[in-house]
Amino acid sequence: MAVYFSSIVGSASIGVYSLANDQFVVIPIMVPLEKAEKTAEWLKVKLVHTSIAGSVLAGALACANSNGMLLPRSVRDEELVALKAVFEGNITIMETKKTAYGNLVLANDNGAVVDPRFKEAEIKRIADTLGVESVSCEIAGLPYVGSLATATNKGALAHPLLTDEEKKILEDVLKVPVDVGTINCGIPYVGTGLIGNKYAAVAGSMTTGPEMFIIGNALDVVQEDEKNEGFQSNRRDKQA
Repeated sequence: MAVYFSSIVGSASIGVYSLANDQFVVIPIMVPLEKAEKTAEWLKVKLVHTSIAGSVLAGALACANSNGMLLPRSVRDEELVALKAVFEGNITIMETKKTAYGNLVLANDNGAVVDPRFKEAEIKRIADTLGVESVSCEIAGLPYVGSLATATNKGALAHPLLTDEEKKILEDVLKVPVDVGTINCGIPYVGTGLIGNKYAAVAGSMTTGPEMFIIGNALDVVQEDEKNEGFQSNRRDKQA
């Protein structure tokens, strides 16, 4: 297990462009296949090499756990085919004016925290799709929770201004330890520059050593011998 560095389409904001869970990783079709396959190899999952709604912003537009996936109504038929080829969970096209479900929902296989601006019926549909309890909450007093944190089935890392009350809600709902930190040399919008699952994490290429240390421990992707030595694997993507 390790924490890796990477970039996508020349950007360190890899969480905006890609989406990962314990089963697959979505990486835009314009990313070279070799590089996309390497990321899937790091995360030990299947690759979905596709756009979402014709956009490179797969991580911002879609949200998924192992049970289901939320997509904007502008998703294309060929993208659905690519997703269904590797994922047998629920796939819901949300018929609302909102489009950036990756920015608005923070989820793992235990629970989901959602933007408080969602209507009750929308929250229920999110819960039904992802197969988990869904609770409205802010992070650092801001509503776009998916861009403010990254959560896996082993841990979560959130905006450094996360309040104690918000942390308690996140831990109660996601049922994993929650820590705070930054990515890409001080960016507090953690979800924009970090993806991960129970196997590994991939951070934006501008992420510093101290940030990588916090990420590794928060998402529990540090090898046991590395924990004992007080450091984690920092493997830089040469194609970044």
